Amino acid sequence: MPVEMQTAGIIGGLGPESTIDYYRFIIARYRARGGVGYPQIVINSLDVGKGLAFIDAGRLDELADYLTTGVELLARASVDFGLIAANTPHLVFHEVQRRSAIPLVSIVRATCNHAKALGLKKLGLFGTGFTMRANFYPEEFQQAGMVIVPPTDSEQEFIHRKYIGELLNNHFLPETRAEILKIAQRMKNDDGIEALILAGTELPLLLRNGPPPGIEILDTTIIHVEAIVDELLRET
Repeated sequence: MPVEMQTAGIIGGLGPESTIDYYRFIIARYRARGGVGYPQIVINSLDVGKGLAFIDAGRLDELADYLTTGVELLARASVDFGLIAANTPHLVFHEVQRRSAIPLVSIVRATCNHAKALGLKKLGLFGTGFTMRANFYPEEFQQAGMVIVPPTDSEQEFIHRKYIGELLNNHFLPETRAEILKIAQRMKNDDGIEALILAGTELPLLLRNGPPPGIEILDTTIIHVEAIVDELLRET
């Protein structure tokens, strides 16, 4: 009997540019790894502004409701599993998964597994201010015997401001890239980080022309995509 193809459901739009990358990368990796034809993907594109407003106001229960409703639409489209194509909404990932009728592939768990396989112990974390201040990355990595180091408060404020004001609006400026690379280099020199987690799916778009020297870069988009393709190619 022929193997039934898995269907992935993406909660996208958070933001739109990285969702486009997810779609392209999933197709490319699926075909590179021997997938037949093209993968079956359903995208439910949500409103990044609405999601950020919930987080800004501390209304995480409403964020969870918003994402859960989005996942329910994917489930009704008969997808086999889902994912949230962004890091910050993983603030409420466990609550959304608890309420979901379909399994969800976590970007945090995928990144943690990848870092552990590389033998890393101390990693820096870049993302939105919400992600850098939250516990969902440190807790997951601590359970695996690794330490997460965030930037200083002023560095976090700079990265967050540029992320929300520029990257989410598809503005990738060379001066912003230079400043963010300078922060990464400082963290290597002062904090002893071995690697840097780009826990914001727009950050790789900014840093695509080359990582800071001597620092392993963990692109959470690429790592997440690999875990998604694992599921797409899993025989049922």
